[in-house]
Amino acid sequence: MQRSPKHTLNNGVDIDQLGYGVYKVPAQECADLVSTALDTGYRTVDTAALYGNEEGVGQAIRNAVDGGTARAELFVTSKVWNTEHGYDATLAAFDASMERLGLDVLDMFLIHWPCPERELFIPTYKALETLYGEGRVRAIGVSNFEPEHLEQLLDSCEVVPAVNQIELHPWLTQTRLRALHAELGIATQAWSPLARGTILSDPVLVELAGTHGRTVAQIVLRWHVQSGHLVIPKASSGVRMAQNLHVFDFALSPEQMSIIDGLDRERRSGSNPKDVN
Repeated sequence: MQRSPKHTLNNGVDIDQLGYGVYKVPAQECADLVSTALDTGYRTVDTAALYGNEEGVGQAIRNAVDGGTARAELFVTSKVWNTEHGYDATLAAFDASMERLGLDVLDMFLIHWPCPERELFIPTYKALETLYGEGRVRAIGVSNFEPEHLEQLLDSCEVVPAVNQIELHPWLTQTRLRALHAELGIATQAWSPLARGTILSDPVLVELAGTHGRTVAQIVLRWHVQSGHLVIPKASSGVRMAQNLHVFDFALSPEQMSIIDGLDRERRSGSNPKDVN
């Protein structure tokens, strides 16, 4: 069984550097797939209210604990959706997520998108601060925040986000945003780390995969790991889950890392945060 190394967030809480994401995992399949991921060695699971599968994640977590896995070994993230922005609405959304998950404490809660035109992400984050202060969540953060959103947030709030979860892969390297994260002590977590699979045919990455005797996905995930990103790839089979986790026994050279860095096209596979409201 492979295991990911831990990363310590800015509040001292540990999270696996490589976890399992369940975006677009059907609700009826989620419990079984998360259980397979946990059996494979994953200990961090990323879900959201939008995904409609929090119940399955919670069931798999409870089954693992009933089977002897310590709850403290497991890390669950969820997110508040755009329609629930605002202080009171966010607190209610958190309660609803926790009911679906069936957990006593959530490991991390994020704002899913800033929705800047609604001008509600600051009171939304203040609700997260309340939950954090009450000990109902161990870490709080954001997702899809651009530099200007982070600057507005930090001007008005007290707790520096532990994480900003952003679209990030070799075709969208987010250099400016990652540098700001490093300056502020915010961990960068990559969603769509494989550009929803479109990057797997990139000829440069295919050549590197052949050089190392690895899959292209493993090359890209190793680039994430060596770049210091947290990363949450999705997989729909136990074989792919195991392959994705098996990236800690080889290394890319500095020259190979630079080659991958140079693939940036500023090409998104998902939405631009400035357009999501």
